[in-house]
Amino acid sequence: MRLANLAAALVAAGLTVPALAAGDSATLEKLAARLEKLEARNAELEKEVKALKAESEQVAKSLDNDRISENEPELTTRLKATEKDVLAMRKPAKTVEALEGIKATAAFATVTQGASGLPAGTENAGAQLNYRADVTVELPLQPIGDIEHKLFGGFRIGQGLGLNTAFARLGYFASAPNALAFRASGANPDDSVVILGQAWYQAAIPLPFGGFKPDSREKLEITFGKMDIFGFFDQNAAAGDESRQFLNSVFVHNPLLDAGGEAGVDANGFQPGFIAAYANDSDKTQPWRLSVAAFGAGEYGANYQKSLNSPLFMAQAETQLKMFGGLTGHYRTYAWTRAEAIDFNGTMTRHTGIGVSIDQRVDDGITLFGRYGNLLQGEAPFNQAVALGAEFNGSYWGRGADTLGIGGAWLQAGSGYKRAGAAIDINGDGIADFSFIPTGAETVAELYYRYHISPQFELSPDFQWLTQAGANPDAKSAYVLGLRANIVY
Repeated sequence: MRLANLAAALVAAGLTVPALAAGDSATLEKLAARLEKLEARNAELEKEVKALKAESEQVAKSLDNDRISENEPELTTRLKATEKDVLAMRKPAKTVEALEGIKATAAFATVTQGASGLPAGTENAGAQLNYRADVTVELPLQPIGDIEHKLFGGFRIGQGLGLNTAFARLGYFASAPNALAFRASGANPDDSVVILGQAWYQAAIPLPFGGFKPDSREKLEITFGKMDIFGFFDQNAAAGDESRQFLNSVFVHNPLLDAGGEAGVDANGFQPGFIAAYANDSDKTQPWRLSVAAFGAGEYGANYQKSLNSPLFMAQAETQLKMFGGLTGHYRTYAWTRAEAIDFNGTMTRHTGIGVSIDQRVDDGITLFGRYGNLLQGEAPFNQAVALGAEFNGSYWGRGADTLGIGGAWLQAGSGYKRAGAAIDINGDGIADFSFIPTGAETVAELYYRYHISPQFELSPDFQWLTQAGANPDAKSAYVLGLRANIVY
């Protein structure tokens, strides 16, 4: 009966013909079996659809709740776990983004020096040891439109004055054979005190104002705060870093500004100041820069007591040139003036001077340098200074990371100082041990070799030869032998 009904239904549906429906029962039975399978599969699909719909509703319900439950579907559990991991990673990612652009350096240097040729009884004339550590941090700030700006901080700590005290009491113009020596002002020799030597702000403003920054080849830099004046003036690529290059201060900076005291820094070597600089990079091969500045100077001006009472004014013009077959050189000329500087005899008067600083590569591994300073107005112990030298890369003898430096300096006694004569108190007891009439000039020669041990560690044996201390024609030559270790991270 069922087959008959099925046959009639198939005929009515047009799926078979009457003859086949009436005579081929085997075929009808096959069709009936397949139909039952289709009906069974359809029932299964209906159940699966209902299950998926129920699971979908459960997933949607679970996603409305941030908490993870053991009763919810595996999909939402894994999804919530992944979301939690992503959120956990977002915080350190933001921290890394905030730290992007921050620059920090840490350096430790120690020097041992011994001198020969000094008069008998000279205080602190034996072998001396000192150390200095510096930490600097440069923090970029969120740009203001196209204006980029940053904060800079420098911390310094150290002990030991080396041989500097002994040479100063002997009347040497170049009174610092160890420019690396540092002890915080007023600190007991037993103390090791950290000071904030530098803290300044700088803004770099693209020019012209309102222009398209990527096309800008000019900028105005405004810097103010407490700083090292020699980070902005009198720079020199071959003679400007006492931790790696020359140790005697006459080679590190212009002797008049540094050893001669014309810069008027505080007891720690820093001072407050304001600098405005215009930089032009229109010609990439010959960029140039003009800087003007006012610094608090002197006994009170440099330590924020009367910073603007009698400032040091400076101006510098500098450029970069390609010479000797396209090798880079830097050329700087500058001038300074102070209304209340101190002459050699203690008189307060205006001092005005000029200076030049040059470094030029003349071969792939040879850089020549030169400095000149002239005190045009005022009476200092020496009124002119010349320093010349060269830096040789170790690639010439198979030590490409090493450096050999050699330099000579000449410091001409001032006319007033010559006329007045000089009295020397070797031991600092207030009683002159001898006097003399200055003539000519004091001379200094230095030779160092920087031996590269690792990217962070260098050793530098150093030799200095000093003659005619304070332009004393009868002074014996002094010899200083030292060893410097420098570690930088």
